[in-house]
Amino acid sequence: MSVNELISFVRETFNEPEAFIPLHDPRFIGNEKKYLNDCIDSNFVSSVGEYVGKFEKACADYTGAKYAVAAMNGTAALHIALMLSDVERDDEILTQPLTFIATANAIAYTGAHPVFIDVDKETMGLSPSALQTWLNENAEMRNANAYNKKTNRRLAAVVPMHTFGHPVKMNELMAVCEQWNIPCIEDAAESLGSYYHGQHTGILGKFGILSFNGNKIVTCGGGGMILTNDEALAKKAKHITTQAKVPHAWEFVHDHIGYNYRLTNISAALGCAQMESMPFFIEEKRKLAAKYKSFFENSEFTFFSEPADCQSNYWLNVILVKDLATRNEVLKTTNEKGVMTRPAWELMNRLPMFKECECAPIPNAEWLADRIVNIPSSVIVPGYRKNITGR
Repeated sequence: MSVNELISFVRETFNEPEAFIPLHDPRFIGNEKKYLNDCIDSNFVSSVGEYVGKFEKACADYTGAKYAVAAMNGTAALHIALMLSDVERDDEILTQPLTFIATANAIAYTGAHPVFIDVDKETMGLSPSALQTWLNENAEMRNANAYNKKTNRRLAAVVPMHTFGHPVKMNELMAVCEQWNIPCIEDAAESLGSYYHGQHTGILGKFGILSFNGNKIVTCGGGGMILTNDEALAKKAKHITTQAKVPHAWEFVHDHIGYNYRLTNISAALGCAQMESMPFFIEEKRKLAAKYKSFFENSEFTFFSEPADCQSNYWLNVILVKDLATRNEVLKTTNEKGVMTRPAWELMNRLPMFKECECAPIPNAEWLADRIVNIPSSVIVPGYRKNITGR
């Protein structure tokens, strides 16, 4: 299969013979304008307003989490989840190198140090077996806590990321975490609408977080959500993200160091409308993935399909090419011809601010990073882009 055949198929699929085709852009097809106008008319556009609570309930109901707490973005949500898991300065957090920078940045905000563990090829997410191997070789238990024997730092959390919406092997991962008494915090920023053994991602660990960035399936322009089944932690998350202000009609008293991390009502209004379209979005994204899978059968490019016993949202569709040189040629040709593609992120251990962090052998992450190409993945709504450009 040639790159030009790929470009032709994408253009035919998206019914865009000449125009630029983005990687993933939002779809506003429901009550977005109605709810935004209602929010503006109410004059409650900041973090106080009824749409914030409605959006939290919609996310809790959709994912099956007992509680959902809205935040200004997914990075802020992960930062708070780490803090409420008692992560402290100079602790170590076990995570994956194949992830978006926000995962590592949120860890750094707490003053903790990421330790990078390999991923599984079949999920692109944190490998339970690689995690177990590293712990067996490098960790020991002291007073019911796991410590790195070499650095004497406490191993305070495990943070898997459900890469491009494909669930990590959570049963095996949780078993390792329970054996070593390390809390698991799921970075489910990319996996709203993905299920692992019938359970939504983000509700299996102590916390899960979601993102509603502009390129996500559901977007508020920006936004995040903390998921938990612990009522006390949910209340504390809401308190801490609202500057830790003690409720009072007029006095300004704060009882902790807090953060201005709450989502605005106007953003939540957009999120409420978007959540109403989620069943349609997921249905159409899975249809698109099925088209891609069929197209790439018997091709030199391999379409990445959802892991066993999972239902992925296929946020960004992935093809795997034979090597780094092929990846670079595909990226160059497609982007030059107006079809947006992109590689995986630069591995976290290769970035200057994290290159000194401990890193286990990561052959799978390195193999994937050389071969991943994301291809256009927007929800297809006939006539939608024509209507947008015609305004």
